[in-house]
Amino acid sequence: MKMFDHHIHMTSRTTTDYQNMADAGIVAIIEPAFWLGQPRTHVGSFEDYFLSLVGWERFRARQFGIHHFCTIGLNPKETNNPDVADGVMELLPIYLEKESCVGVGEIGFDDQTPEETRLFEAQMQLAVDFDLPVLIHTPHRDKKAGTIRTIDLVKASGIEPGRVLIDHNNEETLAATLDSGCWAGHSIYPHTKMDEGRMAALVQQYGTERITINSAADWGVSDPLKVPKTVTAMREAGISEGDIKTVVWDNPVAFFGQSGRLDLGDDGGRPSIDQSQLWEGNSVLRGQEAVIEPAE
Repeated sequence: MKMFDHHIHMTSRTTTDYQNMADAGIVAIIEPAFWLGQPRTHVGSFEDYFLSLVGWERFRARQFGIHHFCTIGLNPKETNNPDVADGVMELLPIYLEKESCVGVGEIGFDDQTPEETRLFEAQMQLAVDFDLPVLIHTPHRDKKAGTIRTIDLVKASGIEPGRVLIDHNNEETLAATLDSGCWAGHSIYPHTKMDEGRMAALVQQYGTERITINSAADWGVSDPLKVPKTVTAMREAGISEGDIKTVVWDNPVAFFGQSGRLDLGDDGGRPSIDQSQLWEGNSVLRGQEAVIEPAE
């Protein structure tokens, strides 16, 4: 089964992760702009990061037969950094125009501060201005209240709720997210957020409409194979192949396809692989024989 992990931070992952993901059936990914584990001190470091999302990382994914797209935004944690926040906001329009950028994100709340609210609202306006869907991060702390505040800001923005994906849902937030008309993402984690069995139970309870899953794998304890592992759990729970496909392929394709930039080829097959290629003179190989395969 083809799978689409629509939220994964591959800048933090290895080429082995890419290979394992491809072997498990992951054909396409989206890498949202994120924070790197410690505060960035210069606006220029964001520019280099955004360049890597639309350049090197997109190249690196294709070397293993995976379509790579990104969303661009100022993450909620760093909206609270006055040394960089407004400067990054000035950069965003440049990168929101890139062909591989399929949305604004991830934006939203961390500590639910006034600055987070101000720049959340400003980035929602950018989504309207650039006619892009939005990927929203819900906070780890006080998640239910943060989700309700998120829904209120979405309504106030004037954006169509069907162009908003609220991520990191759980049992206490999913109903409100779906009732709002927004899409509901779920990040499957080893020990926190959501696990495979709980996710299967939510699909059984709520169905598949506007529901997606992802791994949100990053530099912390996480697992880039959580989407295929959740597919296994859904099968074991008796969920039909058609419903599983809806959650792990059709829904993310439909949502991010609203950008008009989600180019997955004619049938969403795996892209061609040519590991003899270079990016800015650099190769993913370290002495290994280059793999060259046609598109599927």
